[in-house]
Amino acid sequence: MKIQNVKGGYDFLPKEQKIRNYINNTLRKTFEKYGFQPIETPILCYYDILSDKYDEENDILKEIYKLRDQGERKLGLRYDLTVPFAKFIALNKNQIKLPFKRYEIAKAFRDGPVRVGRDREFTQCDADVVGLDGQLIEAELMSLFVKAFNELNIEIIIKYNSRNLMTGLILESGIDSSLVQNVTTIIDKKDKLTDIEFKEKLFEIGLSNNQVNNITKYFDLSLDSLIELFQDTSNEKIKLGLQELNNLSKMLKSINIDSICIFSSSLARGQNYYTGNVFEVYEKNGKINGSIGAGGRYDKMIGDFINDGNKYPTVGISFGLSSIYELLKDNTMFNERSNTDIYIIPLGTEIESLKIANMLRYLDYNVEIEMKNKKLKKSLDYANKEKIPYVIILGEDEIKKRVFCIKDMFNNSNLEIEFDNLDSLKNIINLNRK
Repeated sequence: MKIQNVKGGYDFLPKEQKIRNYINNTLRKTFEKYGFQPIETPILCYYDILSDKYDEENDILKEIYKLRDQGERKLGLRYDLTVPFAKFIALNKNQIKLPFKRYEIAKAFRDGPVRVGRDREFTQCDADVVGLDGQLIEAELMSLFVKAFNELNIEIIIKYNSRNLMTGLILESGIDSSLVQNVTTIIDKKDKLTDIEFKEKLFEIGLSNNQVNNITKYFDLSLDSLIELFQDTSNEKIKLGLQELNNLSKMLKSINIDSICIFSSSLARGQNYYTGNVFEVYEKNGKINGSIGAGGRYDKMIGDFINDGNKYPTVGISFGLSSIYELLKDNTMFNERSNTDIYIIPLGTEIESLKIANMLRYLDYNVEIEMKNKKLKKSLDYANKEKIPYVIILGEDEIKKRVFCIKDMFNNSNLEIEFDNLDSLKNIINLNRK
């Protein structure tokens, strides 16, 4: 037997997991600042629920990990948190009040190609709102993106578009509605192709020269140019799409994030369930390929699940933990200090050291005790290597006097603390942990 991880699944050492925890905690705090509530959904799902919105040739179905239980029921591992969220609302609609704002930070799985920032087992960090129409909530979610990445000290740009506008422009180009999905898929790759490659792919699916020229012309225009060109259009999809984008653009400007948010007519997002505005987040300086966050409006998915005749307008965003980790893994701020605040070195005082450690832990300090009877120098070397900021050396004299010395390892200074006055440590030890 060869001991190894499945390709696309990884072990994370303490330093690595510390960064991942920092990302998750930062996102969790940001979600809650915006009024989102936590939920948890199962990893295992019925395959029919995961595959309901796709035809058998869709790439996402090829990436589902499929299995059967002992009753021979077809199951799958969730590939994102959106479909489980739709199922969550369907099952719990009588226990929640709309609008409902939820976040979930949990594992998802895809049996797809592995590359930097794209693993087969990964953590998704999602925030979704069900029960709100319009662009106000969309603008707030985009501001949440800006806030979260600002907290993570990552410079971003956000690209946004309307699926309604995209569909309308394709139909306006004289293309049959049966080809809209195929054309959308090609347009979504436009920024990664040369002009010749882009046109060749459109010709390959049977488009005429005139249709290809129309597509190329329309999808090179700015938002202002499209608004001007189609101000009197009878194309309802274009009219709706431009209204959505114009509303969103004005709101982004009003909250001063319009310089970060860029209209991109070719942005589609891959999932078929999006029904309105969509967005993707990129690291501003191109330090990583692909998006590090994404989202959009999907107004029909939950209604289709519940099928009770009511509408459940929904919009959500997702953060890519693996991609964000790649951006932060070399950041020196995570090397500044250990998770341990205080390291106690007993000199024949193990029981007393355990008592002091527990008292300090009740005061909210992270405390580690040296338990291998190492020599004092080796123990201090360990504290230095691990960047532990404070050390207590506890000997028999300290126990008798009920006073111990706490050593500041970063500033090479010592302070005496009375056993009966441990609270005074709060004025000395900074608990501003990463």
